Amino acid sequence: MNSALAIEVFRQALWTTFWLSLPLLSIGLVVGVVVSLLQVVTSIQDSSFGAVPRLAAFLFGLLFLLPWMTAKLVSYTTALFGDFSRYAR
Repeated sequence: MNSALAIEVFRQALWTTFWLSLPLLSIGLVVGVVVSLLQVVTSIQDSSFGAVPRLAAFLFGLLFLLPWMTAKLVSYTTALFGDFSRYAR
């Protein structure tokens, strides 16, 4: 395996990680902004008021996105192992 091929494999791994984490991070950002605005409007300063909705949003987002994330990971792994002979040289 030459250095260009190793860099390409690493780049593909990073892009796959980026695309898999982007939806959940976006959900966390949106829910965090909404909860923070709600806390400012209502003057509630309880820390659990901010944490519980974010955790619930992450859980529901993960349950909703899990089939898509699994399909992405399976296709990436299949492509990686499909080119295994190219890496073993």
